[in-house]
Amino acid sequence: MKEGLDLAGLSSLIGDPSRALILSALFGGEALPAGELAFRARVTPQTASSHLAKLAEAGLVVVERMGRHRYYRLSGPEIGALLEQMLAVAWAPSVDQSRVPAPLRGGRMCYDHLAGRLGVAVTDALVARGLLTRGDEAFALTGDGAAWFAALGIDAAALRHGRRSFARHCIDWSERRPHLAGALGAAIAESFLDRGWIRRDRDSRAVDLTEDGRAGLARIFGPEILAAVTPEAAAA
Repeated sequence: MKEGLDLAGLSSLIGDPSRALILSALFGGEALPAGELAFRARVTPQTASSHLAKLAEAGLVVVERMGRHRYYRLSGPEIGALLEQMLAVAWAPSVDQSRVPAPLRGGRMCYDHLAGRLGVAVTDALVARGLLTRGDEAFALTGDGAAWFAALGIDAAALRHGRRSFARHCIDWSERRPHLAGALGAAIAESFLDRGWIRRDRDSRAVDLTEDGRAGLARIFGPEILAAVTPEAAAA
C-alpha cells in the first residue's frame, strides 16, 4: 500500500505542468537560477520558488549557492534517467515522430550525455567498430575500445571504478532506440563540448554539431556517420 501511495505522490509532483517544465529545463544537466526557471515555466518567481521547494523536498532537485545567488539542478543522473524513461513511455511508437521538435531530435543533452540522432549515431558507430558491445541493459567496453577512448583523452578504467553506472543503455524517446549513458556517455559528451564539436542551445537542451564537430566525427567514425546525424542533408 505504501509503495502505491509513494508512486502516486511522485506522479502528482512531476505531473504538475509548471513543475514538469522546470524539470524539463533542468534535463540538460545545467544548473539554472530560479528566475530563469520561472521564465521557462511561464510562472511568477514566487510560484517558481514554491515549486522548487517541493521538488527539492522530494529529492528531485538540489540547490547550489554561489555567493548571494542560488542555482538549481537535477539531484543526479538517476533522476535524468527516470525522466527519459517517462518520456519514452509518453512518446509511444504510434506517435507521429514529426511532432518532435527538430533541434531536439537532431541532438540534445539527456542530463549529461548525448541523445537524439547524434547520441544514437555515436553509439551505433562505437558498436559497429567493435569498441562497445551491446548487452541486455548495458554496453561492454572491448579491449580496442579502451585504447580508442584513451586516445580521445578518456580514462575508461577510472570511470569504471566510479560510483555511477559505467555504460548503461538509455532508451532514446525520440529515436526509440538505446543510446550510451552512464559515466562513459557523460565523458564523451564532455569531450565533444571541450573540443568545440557540439554547442549547447541557450534556451533548450538541444545541441548543434559544429563544422569542427562534423569534421571530427567523420575523421574518427567515417563520413557515413554524418548521414545518420543529418539524414535530411544526405537525401538532398
